[in-house]
Amino acid sequence: MEKLRVEHVTKIFGKQTANALKLVEQQKSKTEILEKTGATVGVYDANFTVNEGEIFVIMGLSGSGKSTLIRLLNRLIDPTSGKIYIAGQNITSLSKGELQTIRREKMSMVFQNFGLFPHRTILENTEYGLEVRGITKEERRLKAEKALQNAGLLAYKDQYPSQLSGGMQQRVGLARALANDPEILLMDEAFSALDPLIRKDMQDELLELQANVQKTIIFITHDLNEALRIGDRIAIMKDGKIMQIGTGEEILTNPANNYIRTFLEDVDRSKVLTAENVMVRPMTVNIEVDGPNVALKRMREEEISVLIAVDKLRNFKGYITANDALEGAKNGLKTVQSLVKTDMPTVDSTTLIQDVLPIISDSPTPVAVVDEGKLRGILIRGVIIESLASSSQGGELNE
Repeated sequence: MEKLRVEHVTKIFGKQTANALKLVEQQKSKTEILEKTGATVGVYDANFTVNEGEIFVIMGLSGSGKSTLIRLLNRLIDPTSGKIYIAGQNITSLSKGELQTIRREKMSMVFQNFGLFPHRTILENTEYGLEVRGITKEERRLKAEKALQNAGLLAYKDQYPSQLSGGMQQRVGLARALANDPEILLMDEAFSALDPLIRKDMQDELLELQANVQKTIIFITHDLNEALRIGDRIAIMKDGKIMQIGTGEEILTNPANNYIRTFLEDVDRSKVLTAENVMVRPMTVNIEVDGPNVALKRMREEEISVLIAVDKLRNFKGYITANDALEGAKNGLKTVQSLVKTDMPTVDSTTLIQDVLPIISDSPTPVAVVDEGKLRGILIRGVIIESLASSSQGGELNE
């Protein structure tokens, strides 16, 4: 379900905004508009939707317009043109009072610099948004304590920000935002000030928290690896324009232009691709119906020496080798059921390739991809290596 929609949103800074807007409509470049009008285009005709419960990442280098865009979404700054809808409501037409209600009840924001009050305890910091909304003291204490509990910080509720590490302070900022129970959570470079190891921990915590609370999150970052790690979908910006929107897999495998390709050169695909992305169709044998002669015939036709064993419902059972099928045929077996070996490793379809690599490197067989007992496909070492190597070969890109 759609939670947020952005339609033709443009933000222009400086004078001659009307002339600059006309040039945007004519699709002139940001540089050309600056030269002709002296105005700077912060966001250039942005169009996208964000679904309920989605982590939507907006990324780009400094000056790309990503932080301007997130401030347009809660109207900390007003768009020059365009419309922004939250749950179908056009917030670009709201009065200041109506907008204040939206910010207090439907949106919360987490900043890079934590934004904690040094003179307030962790509990008091977490209560702040609820206090502004006029929630009673007892109710806001209960809500704040629940948010701190979810963040693993309840034991620190009576301490002050200066007594906590940077990572813990950012968790307080996140807990404060979530205590308000917002429909949409805006996170502007929220982890950028943290050390790399703490940053990775915070990414893990955000994903774990999202699995429980299922908020709609719009996350700003300049780090593609962070975007690929946490984003359900990613929008990449340059010069105020959205260059491409897609899942990490879509962007990796089909970059929109050479600018996007520059972001992908140093990406470790094993940390993005999953088993589902590289699995191949398995050749199977039905243990309830097929006999060893059928299995041997299938192996000869397909020029393979192993078949994956399943039952009539395609539940994964193991595998059968050519040698075992040949021995079974000599012994006159009617089905292959007794020939099934069960030592083939399995992973589910969402397993990252980086986690598959140590498994498949030590396995004499392929790895079965199994979801809830059902066979989905198999992973073959050569196919995995080929899929990882393709990232460095580039390929042709459309401009």
